[in-house]
Amino acid sequence: MEDNNKPNVDEPTGPKKISLAEAMKRKLEEKKQAQSQSKKQQSHLNAGVQKMTSQIKKKPNNQKKRTGV
Repeated sequence: MEDNNKPNVDEPTGPKKISLAEAMKRKLEEKKQAQSQSKKQQSHLNAGVQKMTSQIKKKPNNQKKRTGV
């Protein structure tokens, strides 16, 4: 009889070892996906809300103060 408790040689018991470059690529892809998902979630929340800006946009003319007239 065969002992079924022993793991097969073909199946890895732990995580695969990958190169540093491959690990960095995977991390970058995960980061990009997380950013795109957060942007999608925020876009529908802030759809009707705009940041308030000042209504006074024209700067006062202070040429007389500068020239001393």
